[in-house]
Amino acid sequence: MRTPLAALALACAALIHAPATSAAPPKAAAVNVQGFSPERLQRLDAAIEEQIGKQQLAGGVMAVLRDGKPVVFKAYGQRDIENARPMRTDTIFRIASMTKALTTVAAMILYEEGRFLLKDPVARYLPAFAHMQVALAQGGTEKPRRPLTIHDLLTHTAGMSYGGGPTQAAYSAAGMKDWYLVGNDETLAQWTARFAALPLQSQPGEQFIYGYATDVLGRLVEVVSGQPLDRFIKERITDPLRMPDTSFFLPADKVERLANVYGLEGGQLKLMETSAKSDFVNGPRKLLSGGAGMLSTAGDYTRFLQMLLNKGELDGVRILAPHTVALMTADHLGSKSGGDADGFGLGFWVNVKRGGFKELGSEGAFGWGSAYFPQYTVDPKERLVILFMTQLRPAGNSTLHLRVRTLTYQALMK
Repeated sequence: MRTPLAALALACAALIHAPATSAAPPKAAAVNVQGFSPERLQRLDAAIEEQIGKQQLAGGVMAVLRDGKPVVFKAYGQRDIENARPMRTDTIFRIASMTKALTTVAAMILYEEGRFLLKDPVARYLPAFAHMQVALAQGGTEKPRRPLTIHDLLTHTAGMSYGGGPTQAAYSAAGMKDWYLVGNDETLAQWTARFAALPLQSQPGEQFIYGYATDVLGRLVEVVSGQPLDRFIKERITDPLRMPDTSFFLPADKVERLANVYGLEGGQLKLMETSAKSDFVNGPRKLLSGGAGMLSTAGDYTRFLQMLLNKGELDGVRILAPHTVALMTADHLGSKSGGDADGFGLGFWVNVKRGGFKELGSEGAFGWGSAYFPQYTVDPKERLVILFMTQLRPAGNSTLHLRVRTLTYQALMK
């Protein structure tokens, strides 16, 4: 009869001399110098290529940077299917609401110069907003309970929608039917004066309502700076940051690089707008939409995002102070927040706590997107920039622009 000690010794010997055919433990994935698993990053490639292969996407550019160094910077598919023109990393895209971040930074440059306080009434600088009314759900209007402030514009709590709810009829009658203002042949000053005559959708400060607030902020930048919005952004942001392809209108020599717009209708990919027929090309128009009117490339826009990640500085050029960027990326709205995360700052959604995002992401990450389907995330904790650029409108039920963020985080190993 074997003792327990002898039985244990026999068991250990059996394990040591187990057949070579026994299953080996899974091999740990290799990790590159930026802390990403190259093997897991293939999932990101595969997801984008799958959508192109299924003809649910024409093409796009994916950029992932960590510590300012490229982890992924790659073009997929085509920018012009009909003429077999491949997507390139220097392709130019309509960035729509990603314009809002540039206009917000422009306003914060002036704020740092002491030109205004965020709690200042908008009417102090734009007198047309001194007599605004607030639309009531049951019809009619009432007076605002407090003045509309610059902070309200920056946090989308100004009650300025894109024409929904009780303001829909008034907006439609005034021709404010869409966020897309590029084709409008009036100046920003003229447009703002017309817009100020329309009622707000809610009382100032009470609700997050996404809409024309950043277009009004763009006009405020013009009035306070004494410069047109496009010139101010060029001189104070895009030129210093070396972003040569970011602008409101496209020079003739860059038209060939502008991607076509495709959309999903009935599940089928269709051409919606060619580069040659774009309002961005057949200009310059007078109206400079600070909320939706700019063009950019993946390379340019990642430089802008890297500046924010670096707390206001890039390559020795300082655009904003660290305290200003911290203010912009702090949560200002709490439970009133809009966007993908559980907080909202000055121009961005902000992820306040892990789990508030309801997807992968770090505390303190911030970002936004575009009606044309691009999406960006800046993650200070992980020193990370994630940007997906494409032109898909309408996007049907596609979630690719959000899944690329998950597919990036799942590849981050350390």
